[in-house]
Amino acid sequence: MSDSTPPDADILAMQRLAAGDDLALNEIMQRWRDKVAAFLKHMTGDPDAAVDLAQETFVRLYQHCGSYSPTAAFPTYLFRIAANLGRNHHRWRRHHPTAALEAEEGAGSETPDQHAAPDADMDNGERLHATEAAIAALPPDLREAMLLFTYEEMSYAQIAEGASPE
Repeated sequence: MSDSTPPDADILAMQRLAAGDDLALNEIMQRWRDKVAAFLKHMTGDPDAAVDLAQETFVRLYQHCGSYSPTAAFPTYLFRIAANLGRNHHRWRRHHPTAALEAEEGAGSETPDQHAAPDADMDNGERLHATEAAIAALPPDLREAMLLFTYEEMSYAQIAEGASPE
């Protein structure tokens, strides 16, 4: 959310969405799509899956807008949906290793930074890979909490508020 957006703008947009104003979803998506996709990319380690899961997050938000109650901060509610989808994706991949492997083989690799020196780019790539591997090795609930705190700058209280038992 940008600094100029009032904190209750998302709550008001959700209320408008529940009242039938479908354009309110566009406002929410514009404010949150990049953050949700980045969170899911860190959570899944798969940029393509992250985009799909981010879209599904907003589909679910739309489907359940009538039952939304602002008892928790809106980001907590939104990222709870995204985290649940990320956990479901992780479980699906664990139970369908062949399909997951095929998806990884079909994905293109990211291009290195054109402006960095080759050795610096290699060091950065190795560090990034090691960090992503360490994050991926965490249990799902710890990985989710770490990503929400680090990348979404949510407080521990907000993260705990959105925690859902598996």
